[in-house]
Amino acid sequence: MVISAERLAARLRHGVPTVVLEVGRDSDAGYLDGHLPGAHSIVLELDLVGRRTETSGNAPLPDAGELQGVLRRCGVDDGSTVVVYSRDNPAVAIRAWWTLRWAGLADVRFLDGGLRAWQRVGEELDTDVPKSAEGSVVVRPGSLPVLSPDDAARLASTGHLLDARGTAAYLGDPQLPRAGHIPGAHSVPGSANFADGELLDTEALKELYGTYLDGREIGAYCGSGVSASTTVLALAQLGIEVALYPGSWSQWITDPARPSATGDRPGAHPG
Repeated sequence: MVISAERLAARLRHGVPTVVLEVGRDSDAGYLDGHLPGAHSIVLELDLVGRRTETSGNAPLPDAGELQGVLRRCGVDDGSTVVVYSRDNPAVAIRAWWTLRWAGLADVRFLDGGLRAWQRVGEELDTDVPKSAEGSVVVRPGSLPVLSPDDAARLASTGHLLDARGTAAYLGDPQLPRAGHIPGAHSVPGSANFADGELLDTEALKELYGTYLDGREIGAYCGSGVSASTTVLALAQLGIEVALYPGSWSQWITDPARPSATGDRPGAHPG
């Protein structure tokens, strides 16, 4: 699930087949200035997110056929090892990791520390742009659990629903009707999963999430389903499966009948 810059460099030096993807948020800015050798550029908002609707939220799940086309052009086959990284925002690459795993790819790894970690261990960047390839991967959506709005409301009562947004967003402004959090959700910001740009070790993650490791089902959401994917990866490091709410808060608030809570406590569970 997670690979270090040293281990990735060793794989590439020894010619171990590996598809490397640099993931940007809404553009490929910086990619042409230098990227990991052989890395293809993909853009979260263009390549990994579906078409938005009035009720979808900001980052809906992608169309399977379109995603398959993107991955094939990057040379991904069934059985490929795929490594994803970002230049400066790990959550973007981790949402890509989650999306590819959801799409049925078995061996997808997040480069811990991203581009900076690669440079920190003395590895060079490349400016050559790889040609479009002809991969043969078959996308199989639904390979990871997801939450609908109703599922999220249920889980806030029966299990643990974790809000990965920053504290200010979770607290909300009580003067605004659509601010705050899903009632019953607990605040664990996605940024807390990292130290110096790298994922916490397992002991630190156990300490961070210890309150919620009681065997009950866990789900995660954020503003648009990006930061919450870091919660999924962090707990996967502990062997715990977490369901992502892809629509997250941006979808939750599209229905005025859905309640919200403000303040530093979870609030009443939605009925």
